[in-house]
Formats: sequence, structure tokens, C-alpha cells
Amino acid sequence: MKREKTVLEIRELKKSYSNQKVVRGINLDIREGEILGLLGPNGAGKTTTIKLLTGLTKPDGGQVTYYKMDFFQQARACKKFIGVVPQQSNLDRDLTAYENLYLHSILHGIPKNRRQGKIEAALEFAGLAEYKTRQVKTFSGGMKRRLVIVRALIHEPRILFLDEPTVGLDPQIRRSLWDLVFKVNQVRKTAILLTTHYIEEAEKLCHRIKIINSGSIIADDTPDNLKKGIGNYVLELFYDGQIEETFFDTREQALKKQETHHQESRIREVTLEDVFIKLTGRKINV
Repeated sequence: MKREKTVLEIRELKKSYSNQKVVRGINLDIREGEILGLLGPNGAGKTTTIKLLTGLTKPDGGQVTYYKMDFFQQARACKKFIGVVPQQSNLDRDLTAYENLYLHSILHGIPKNRRQGKIEAALEFAGLAEYKTRQVKTFSGGMKRRLVIVRALIHEPRILFLDEPTVGLDPQIRRSLWDLVFKVNQVRKTAILLTTHYIEEAEKLCHRIKIINSGSIIADDTPDNLKKGIGNYVLELFYDGQIEETFFDTREQALKKQETHHQESRIREVTLEDVFIKLTGRKINV
């Protein structure tokens, strides 16, 4: 079986602000065609990590390489491989969708004779072709996110950074964005580093997940393996306003334990939220 090339490697990446350690010696790698999720609560260090990997801020230590090229020594060459979707939209609201993409194509040095074709293809890919002459300020939140994503792809990067791509969107629009992200990965074979604090988002999209807490990676595996690490089912016992949880490998084991208790209870499948709580003692969506 062919092993895909490693796009990005990070070793012992560190960053502090005012003596507060925000990123604490992170290590990770991403291969071609892979979606890797950084899952953690707000303030865990996810956005700072993205900024370090895309040159928006300088690290205190560590190494970052793209296709074995040192990012801090060959930043210009490395940035050709990178597409970035920031957490906050930075589209020009007064320009049309087409004009936003045209401006970005100029900034990335795309030849003039190729711009129109690439822009038309990008708008079609995002399902925005019929809105290309509309000003961005008339777009819904979901439409803006779609435009930001394909704008980041206009120069055909090998890796796409998505920082909390669906934050602030309602569940239906969020799921439509998941479809677009999956399409980017499957059709374009683009590697993706996704930061999120949404459990379902990480489970649906990511091939691998690194759980980050207080600037440190505390777990790294596939979603299924992370959950299997603590059990497949959880028995919840409710009493005096408290919930006591016990984890089991099989539903039958959980049922057998449930039969020995008389208070209100339920059995459910383990989630990544359970994994995070087990590792840190607190909920992730805070």
C-alpha cells in the first residue's frame, strides 16, 4: 500500500505570551489527503498553533517543515503550499464574490490568462456561481464561509488550515459546510488541519484527532480508537442531582451493572466528550 507523503511536520513547537505558556512543545505531522483535527476548548491553544504554522506569529522554539523545507528559513517557498481560513471572515464586504477571488488570485501571482477560469471553477465548486456578482455584504454567514474556503484554495495549496470553520453557524448550515470540507479533501486531495471545539464536527470530518488542553497534546488517535480507549458504552446513574458514570466494553456488561441499581439510569455510547472529560476532568464546550 502506498504511503502518502508528509506535508507538515511540527516538533516541540512553543509559544508564550507575558510568561503564560500558550503552546507547550506540540508535535504533529499531516500526510497528503489527511484531515487532522485539533480538538479542544476555547483557550486551549488551537488558534495560536494555526498562527504559528502560517507565519502570523513567531514561535519561542520548535521546528516546522513543509515537505522537509524549514518554514522559518524558507517561508516564501513554504507558503505556496498553504491555504488559510481564519476564524473571523476577512472578506471585503463591498466587493462581489468574483472580485474577492480575483483580488486573491492577483495576490497569489496567478497568471492573468488563468484567473477567470480558476475563479469560475472555485465559485462552481462552492455552489456560489449564481451569486458571483453580488456584494459579499448581502451574503448569509454560510455563504461567506464557503467563499472564504474556496478563496483559500484559489492557488491550489497542498494543505488547508481551517480555524473553527463553523463557529457561530446554525446546525443545518454547519452540516452543509462539513460537506464542502469533505469535498475539498476527497476531490482535491488536500490535506486539512482543522481546529474545533465541536465534538460532532471532529467525529464526522477527521481521520485523526489530537486533543489539546492548556497548550499541550494529551491524546492522539482516530476518533474510534480514542473512544475505545475508555470503553464503548457508559452507564449513567442519576441521584441527588449528580451523575455517576461507569464505562464498559460491551452493552451487555453495562446492562448487567444497571440491573444491580434501582435509581434512574441510562446506557449510551461513548463520545469524544467523554474522552475529554476523562482526560481533563472538564467539559470541552466551554
